[in-house]
Amino acid sequence: MALFTGMNINASGMSAQRLRLDVISQNIANANTTRTSEGGPYVRKNVIFTEKLSTTQNFGQVLNRTINGIGNGVKVSAITEDTDTDMNLVYEPSHPDADENGYVLYPNVNIVSEMTDLIDATRSFEANTTAFEASKSVASKGLSIME
Repeated sequence: MALFTGMNINASGMSAQRLRLDVISQNIANANTTRTSEGGPYVRKNVIFTEKLSTTQNFGQVLNRTINGIGNGVKVSAITEDTDTDMNLVYEPSHPDADENGYVLYPNVNIVSEMTDLIDATRSFEANTTAFEASKSVASKGLSIME
């Protein structure tokens, strides 16, 4: 049933973007956390998406799906720590976490970048919601025609 497949794809997109919003919120909330339970400053987290694959398909079905460009949705494959971006080193000799030279290591969270990602995730969630509502409306109209 293609109609429900479309709804499932949109639902997977909404779930993935909701988790992404949660991780972005966590990054923003910890933008000034200089000491974690693991030791050291908070490290920014990223969400990695991959295509959701059906495990019950044979080779011919996968080939046809690939040729026609039909997917099964998206899933979160990992939440990783951003070790590529440098931590922020700030001179604050009175801070309790300052080193012997008076520098404090702050998280590698850039608020402007996080807010941009937040807007992107919100718009993507809204697009999936709109597509889901359109699929629901089509199904409703189809049922009303049968009456």
